[in-house]
Amino acid sequence: DFVPGQYLNFVMSEDDKRPFSIASSPSSELIELQIGAFGADSYPMQVIEHIKANNTVTIEMPLGDAQLRSESERPLLLLAGGTGFSYIKSMYEFLAAQKSSRKVVVYWGLRDQSACYELDKTSKIIASLENGEFHPVVETPHNNWQGQVGMVHKVVMADIKNLADYDIYLAGRFDMVGAVRTDFLAQGALVEHMFADAFAYI
Repeated sequence: DFVPGQYLNFVMSEDDKRPFSIASSPSSELIELQIGAFGADSYPMQVIEHIKANNTVTIEMPLGDAQLRSESERPLLLLAGGTGFSYIKSMYEFLAAQKSSRKVVVYWGLRDQSACYELDKTSKIIASLENGEFHPVVETPHNNWQGQVGMVHKVVMADIKNLADYDIYLAGRFDMVGAVRTDFLAQGALVEHMFADAFAYI
């Protein structure tokens, strides 16, 4: 069992355990991971190769303290950069399965359009929520991009002035999450209503 927003450790060896957000809702039949594996010997590609080379793998779960606070009725702001998307995906899929009436605003920041995936599927799931909004944001778009443009958290700050009203969940590179926390707090977000596993390390 796990709660939306938790992660697991993929055990390569006793001394090498690699964390990945669980991308699926607890109501799903399977546990889904989204692994951005680029480069022949990169940290995530080594995990893919391990999966291919072994009939069974070992994981440790559930882990993390930045899981969805289901008891709250405050509006939700889910913000992710890159494959941090898997962290917030578990949450909005769970909320859709629960037919939640909470306001759920999802922002997903990507470097360029080539990094986009599951946009149509994501749009449909979030549109099924009573009060859902989905905003993909690309930093360096091509001419045919129809969505929002820029650094994702700067777009959020332009769109949402009342950050203090929201429960805010963040995922992405540690430097990005740190910058978002600093800028959001400066615009009135409440630290006790901001959640990210990265906060334990930055």
